[in-house]
Amino acid sequence: MDHRLPLAIAVLLLAAALSATATAAVTSPGVTLTAAATVGDAVNINTADVKALMSLEGVGRKVAEKIVEYRATHGPFKKAADLRKVEGVGESLLERNRQRIVVK
Repeated sequence: MDHRLPLAIAVLLLAAALSATATAAVTSPGVTLTAAATVGDAVNINTADVKALMSLEGVGRKVAEKIVEYRATHGPFKKAADLRKVEGVGESLLERNRQRIVVK
């Protein structure tokens, strides 16, 4: 077994962890590994499903479901700050995700 393979995997994992959007490829004789991380993708809070909302930092399934439920009941959000109206969404959560939240 090629001893560079574990190192290549470690490099891929580190690259993905250090970058909000990372794509890395490592080639070893006869083996090519590619990894992509899309942690930093924008999330449109007016169209995102529960899974997409859960990609926001600090948003678990329950909060994501509450966001979808709030949106279904009250209509689309007009601005990102309107998320504060949803139970379980505080200023800290909003600030941590401010760069990723899109309202369209």
